Amino acid sequence: MVEDSSLPIDDDRICVGIVTGVHGLKGLVRVKPFTETPEAVAAYGTVETEDGSRHLKIEVANRTGKGQIAVRIAGITDREAAEALKGQRLYVRRERLPAPGSDEFYYADLIGLAVLRSTGVSVGNVHAIYDFGAGDVLEIIDETGALTMVPFTRDAVPEIDLANGRVVVADAYIDASDEA
Repeated sequence: MVEDSSLPIDDDRICVGIVTGVHGLKGLVRVKPFTETPEAVAAYGTVETEDGSRHLKIEVANRTGKGQIAVRIAGITDREAAEALKGQRLYVRRERLPAPGSDEFYYADLIGLAVLRSTGVSVGNVHAIYDFGAGDVLEIIDETGALTMVPFTRDAVPEIDLANGRVVVADAYIDASDEA
């Protein structure tokens, strides 16, 4: 599963998508899914909004292109109601999702982990993981608040150790001036 984790996430929930706009006149919304397959955004039952105030029953209507899907939401029947949902992040309770495999993880599990150079020197902590379309990017924040972004690839991030709460970034992807 892939998810955007640019905001802090409740440990009991995983963000499975975000409403990016409307699709047509009859209440369909476009959703950018953060799941491995786009249609899986609706596979885990009712989703809830980021603040938890709304629980939405969703059904995938079709793909809209650029990795997005058109979603029908129960009770949303016109464009105006659909527009009111733009920007809403859609969450699912973690217990409804499949457990990650032995070499898998949810991106939400990486937020806050210590980031180290391969030499063991601290670089900071994982602040967010983004998908801007050309591949995932790991955002690291150091103790001064400075942000560093590295490609989230096996070459750049050769080790993820959830048990010990750390991520290792290859030296070539961290500028020497970024060393703490």
